[in-house]
Amino acid sequence: MSLIKAENVSFVYGYGTSFEKKALDDVSFEIESGEFIGVIGHTGSGKSTLIQLLNGLLKPTDGKIYLEGKNIWDEPKKIRNIRFKVGMVFQYPEYQLFEETVYKDIAFGAHNMGLDDNETDKRVRSSAEFVGLKEEMLSVSPFELSGGEKRRAAIAGVIAMDPDVLILDEPTAGLDPLGKEVLLSQIIDYHKIRKNTVILVSHSMEDIARIADRILVMSQGKKFAFDTTEKVFSRGNDLQKIGLQVPQITRIMQLLKKRGFNVDTGVLTVEQGFNEILNCLSGV
Repeated sequence: MSLIKAENVSFVYGYGTSFEKKALDDVSFEIESGEFIGVIGHTGSGKSTLIQLLNGLLKPTDGKIYLEGKNIWDEPKKIRNIRFKVGMVFQYPEYQLFEETVYKDIAFGAHNMGLDDNETDKRVRSSAEFVGLKEEMLSVSPFELSGGEKRRAAIAGVIAMDPDVLILDEPTAGLDPLGKEVLLSQIIDYHKIRKNTVILVSHSMEDIARIADRILVMSQGKKFAFDTTEKVFSRGNDLQKIGLQVPQITRIMQLLKKRGFNVDTGVLTVEQGFNEILNCLSGV
């Protein structure tokens, strides 16, 4: 049984009004426990709407969302419990920080779960340490943190709820290269240690190529593709038609292949590309 299942899901904003706009159209897919899923698509493709449906922030106009085999809307009064199991970090989550201290912000979700003070404290400190926030930062106002630190504090607040599924919407947007690399490494480590399901929405093909097991491609509110990372990026021409690109290193390999070099065009990371070029040159 899959962990998450979307069954013929559609969503219309302003349903029943003159301002109706269909954001999702008959989308179906299944995600297994422990997978790292990348979600890509051009602006307006339905990515953000889709992930808000997965944790019950939005209710499908048509179709169903299942978590562990159960329709998440079977008991609407308990939908908040779904959000504890499917935690979401929105784009620019630092704008959602509001408490007096970093500690209180990280503890907010855990408190709402009804955890006692001891368990909450343990989770706050563990989550903060995991994302690289020093203990002395817990007592300061979140508004005194740097942009990257605020981002990590917001992510720590979701991690503290220990969700079965962690959804991140453009978590590295606006960060400098170093901050971006640090945060991605922490997300990768979190997935390896926790062994839960992570869903990452990103415009960066390079980031997705590095870390995703499978990729869900959205286009104009429909599922364009859902397959392994290698198979999705092997469809470079198809992706280009819907406004997406393969990772730059993959494109370089494709161009080298056209020029007669015996290289693997399925390369997805710079490290793989470097090794592939070395192997090619050693054979010359």
